[in-house]
Amino acid sequence: MGNCVASGGTTTVTAAGAAGEDGRRRGRRWKAPREEQLGSVPGRIFSNDGRSRTAAVFTQQGRKGINQDAMLVWDGFGGEEDVVLCGVFDGHGPHGHLVARRVRDAMPLKLMSAVRASKAGLDMPAAAWRKAFARAYKTMDKDLRSHATLDCFCSGSTAVTVLKLGSDLYMANIGDSRAVLGSRDGGDGGMVALQLTIDLKPDVPSEAERIKKCRGRVFALQDEPEVPRVWLPFDDAPGLAMARAFGDFCLKDYGVISVPEFFHWSLTEKDQFVILASDGVWDVLSNQEAVDIVSSSPSRSKAATREWKTKYPTSKIDDCAVVCLYLDGKMDHERDSTASMDNMSLDEGSAADPNEAQEQEPALTRNFTVRTVAGSAHEKALSGAVDVVVAGAAHDQSWSGLDGVTRVNSLVQLPRFSDEKAIG
Repeated sequence: MGNCVASGGTTTVTAAGAAGEDGRRRGRRWKAPREEQLGSVPGRIFSNDGRSRTAAVFTQQGRKGINQDAMLVWDGFGGEEDVVLCGVFDGHGPHGHLVARRVRDAMPLKLMSAVRASKAGLDMPAAAWRKAFARAYKTMDKDLRSHATLDCFCSGSTAVTVLKLGSDLYMANIGDSRAVLGSRDGGDGGMVALQLTIDLKPDVPSEAERIKKCRGRVFALQDEPEVPRVWLPFDDAPGLAMARAFGDFCLKDYGVISVPEFFHWSLTEKDQFVILASDGVWDVLSNQEAVDIVSSSPSRSKAATREWKTKYPTSKIDDCAVVCLYLDGKMDHERDSTASMDNMSLDEGSAADPNEAQEQEPALTRNFTVRTVAGSAHEKALSGAVDVVVAGAAHDQSWSGLDGVTRVNSLVQLPRFSDEKAIG
């Protein structure tokens, strides 16, 4: 199917025999919306559930407090009909839900600014897209550091973003959210899973080496030996369970960075869909299990709950959120009759994020989200797949083992240093 080649801190994923983009994209001028206009942009989906021409999204809050995940599907990104930008952002820390939403809204605009700065438009080679994503992520982290009202000292967010441009996928990732490709096997025609991104956790050798060189410490707590964490050199705090993130500025001098790993995949006719999800899904399901769920009938609607009970019988049920982007070229044509109605209903309600209405104080709990994207002939299967992971995990009322230890992404909130000043 393909291979991954690491080079200069980035990874290029190539498919044997893949036909690349035809190179005719003009990169015409596109007037990017202002942030206050994002809620009314056609084709931009970010609410708890909905669908566009190419994708569907769904998130369900679990039983562990405020939902800290955010998600995005943006059809027609950059003013091109066949360009789709998807993202999953898993917040952590006391203000993680606000950080995740800020990244969801601001980072795509910074990516377009980086594209315009390149003066090449959307018709760029992979190396240029790598630079554009790196620039967008860098300016996004600077935005968070200088934000006048959003405290990101002990709060942050992961980000896995996938840009589909014709027959190419360009991906950037920090943290432990993940993108997985579902592709048909050339032999029996069954579905196989290919992990497109790397989980950037503290125990990855290159990540641990960088953190230790910066005087940060990496170790797991005795009662959760499977969760390595990043700690300050002079204190057992904050215990961040990832090596790269937006925000988390208490650790940015000690090895935690916001530089993304970049990936490129050239699509073939075998490639069917991409699943983007936060680590709450991947802690429970394998890549192949997730692909099987999306590609099969909704009969496995309790699969996620059963797996969670088996692996973590004393843990609380986490939030679930998935974005699943279908790659079948027939989908746009088949969905033409319903897409306009779907987008009308979504646009009317998209001005307010349902999660933002929650005013309770966020807890330092680890929240997970799973997102799904459906379309064409797979729409029913996809809707069922969302229920598989989400409804099963969040609505199985027969299970009452809710009093166990809750794993969190950041264990300790530190006070802001007295000499830190917010920059307006």
